[in-house]
Amino acid sequence: MASIPSRVWPSALLSIVLVAFCRLADCFDPLDPNGNITVTFDIHQWTTDGYVARVTIQNYYQYRHVDKPGWKLGWTWAMNEVIWSISGAFATEQGNCSSFKYQVPHSCKKDPTIADLMPGALPQNKSEDCCRGGLLSAWAIYPAASFSSFEITVGNIGENTYVQAPLNLTLMAPGPGYTCSPVLDTDPTVSSDVGGRRQVQVFRTWRSTCTYSSFLANKTPVCCVSLSTFYNPMITSCPKCSCGCKDADKRTESCISSTGEFDRLSNPDLDDVVQCTDHMCPVQIHWHIKNNYMNQWRVKLTISNYNYRRNFSDWNVLVQHPGFSQQAKTYSFNNTMLPTLGFGDEVALLWGLEFYNTELLHADEDQLGSVNTEILLTKDSHSFTLSNGWAFPRRIYFNGENCEMPLPDTFPMLPNGGCSSRPSYYHIILLIFFTFVTLATWL
Repeated sequence: MASIPSRVWPSALLSIVLVAFCRLADCFDPLDPNGNITVTFDIHQWTTDGYVARVTIQNYYQYRHVDKPGWKLGWTWAMNEVIWSISGAFATEQGNCSSFKYQVPHSCKKDPTIADLMPGALPQNKSEDCCRGGLLSAWAIYPAASFSSFEITVGNIGENTYVQAPLNLTLMAPGPGYTCSPVLDTDPTVSSDVGGRRQVQVFRTWRSTCTYSSFLANKTPVCCVSLSTFYNPMITSCPKCSCGCKDADKRTESCISSTGEFDRLSNPDLDDVVQCTDHMCPVQIHWHIKNNYMNQWRVKLTISNYNYRRNFSDWNVLVQHPGFSQQAKTYSFNNTMLPTLGFGDEVALLWGLEFYNTELLHADEDQLGSVNTEILLTKDSHSFTLSNGWAFPRRIYFNGENCEMPLPDTFPMLPNGGCSSRPSYYHIILLIFFTFVTLATWL
């Protein structure tokens, strides 16, 4: 059996531990421990054969948003329910409604799938807080657009006075990866009325919590990280085969990487066609240590899109680095700090400026799609150093997906005898001396 290089063992062991951890802890994310998407059914009106409910999908993930083509919500009815009508969304299939002669339901499917309406829907088809095209913003970035609702009229329950919650809730947002808990009875939702002077309670509330697992959604990672510095000409590239190995066509010397079996079967037009590289990732994030000043240091962060077909709308990047414990200024991105709750170093969330760079464009034959910013960080005199890879990020996420980091022993290192923390005072004094000598010569 072929031997395994010694430096591969830590990476392999870490992967095994993470897989086991995800299976045991439902892929708990220490950088967003309370993140989830909550689906709530609020019954606020009874009808002769059923009820009217408001269904709300709320995204509590700090940095994971629901992108195009948007969410789809499904379930299985516990009895013989039908959807008489719906506003703010629609059932993707009507099903067999041949047993209804006078009034035809909107959907008779035992397991309906509901999708959101577009913002331009007709007013008579809308409901409050609906029609975002299935898009949900991340909670920490735009909470006002992190939820969506629709109204549903359910009937055909018959003489059974005890209605039952839907079963087997599923959430596609937009692809697989979400696992939903059973839909359970909970305390009825209470809202304010009469300018907050009156509290109004619904009749019943059912709720389910859906959590995301990268291991379920993606067979391989979707992004990787490369590193460089001003003090070392070496560039640490993304690890080879970070997102899969290239499958070269010997006739064309080109290679194509598709997103996955689910996307190819559901919509061939959405296949990712990725530029042929050694890492084969759709997205690469480059961290370049650009300058080292007396009391500050500067980084350039570049996000590159290697996908020939797909733009990334409302993208975001999460960076975990102890340097963010001090004041940091980001020039071309929005940024905010997220609470770590004791799980390691400080975490900065970065995203694009509206009307400027919120869209990460796809690559073409001539160039990659990219956005970048410079980050000016204040030094902590007790911890800052350029030695031993301290100035490189601990981990980086793109759109909530953990990016593949290079191994520490491949990081660009300081030259022998190089200063680790700040410019040499000897060099500064020497520069001043030569400046005065030059001026005196000119005079």
